[in-house]
Amino acid sequence: MVEEAWIEVEVVHALPHRAWRWPLRLPAGATLMDALRAAPLVEAGLDPGSLPAGVGVFGRERPLDHPLRDGDRIEIYRPLLCDPRDRRRQRAGQRPAPSSLRERR
Repeated sequence: MVEEAWIEVEVVHALPHRAWRWPLRLPAGATLMDALRAAPLVEAGLDPGSLPAGVGVFGRERPLDHPLRDGDRIEIYRPLLCDPRDRRRQRAGQRPAPSSLRERR
């Protein structure tokens, strides 16, 4: 009797005030897309065929045909509301210069 190999992964998605986590058991050799199809994404109002941003594994964006390994965390990203670099520049422009840079009287 041949025993089929399995991997255990989890799919996660977070919003500012709510998060979802779906642990899955998939056949070895499963891809990112296989995990997205197996997860009940409708609970979070998502459609695996049209995700709002990207997906990745442990914080690194990956293509949908990326092979998964046991213990991987698949993350469903959401679109950015603003570019963080632009936001930092805006905040820096609003702050007064540090006292060490101001002219001394």
